[in-house]
Amino acid sequence: MASPEMECGERMQGLQKQINSVMNTINNNSKVVAFMNSPFGQYLDERPFLSLSLLVFIALSAVPVGLFLTVIAGSAATACLGVIILEGIVIAVCGVALLCVLCGLVILSFGVSGVLSLCYLAVSSILNYMHTSRLLSRTPNQTRPDSQAEDSYMARNVSKDCTHID
Repeated sequence: MASPEMECGERMQGLQKQINSVMNTINNNSKVVAFMNSPFGQYLDERPFLSLSLLVFIALSAVPVGLFLTVIAGSAATACLGVIILEGIVIAVCGVALLCVLCGLVILSFGVSGVLSLCYLAVSSILNYMHTSRLLSRTPNQTRPDSQAEDSYMARNVSKDCTHID
């Protein structure tokens, strides 16, 4: 039987081969080669502690940055929804105000129509009275002297009974 130390050594060699194959795959990637040939890549290759610090910083900052972006997206969605709700409330309030104004205009228009109808009837009656009295005063019944008295009596009756001339 092999000793536990020998088994552990074989496992470590197998793990080292796997890590080397992963490293070769990463180093042979065209994007990694282009980055490592850039001035920033060469600067980080010369300073491994800075590279490790940058890697740890990026790994640790992923969760807070992700949470921040989630909060921003959530607040943007809430703001949009809030604007839509606020706009709906404003439209509803303005619609009710418009309805009140239009109801007031309906009542006002009925009142103005009533006043104009009364003015029309009054002016029409006055003009009818004036026209009827003018027609009766111009009637050529001046042959008999007592006919004038009858004409004036008739004119008063006609003007009281008739409201308009046809």
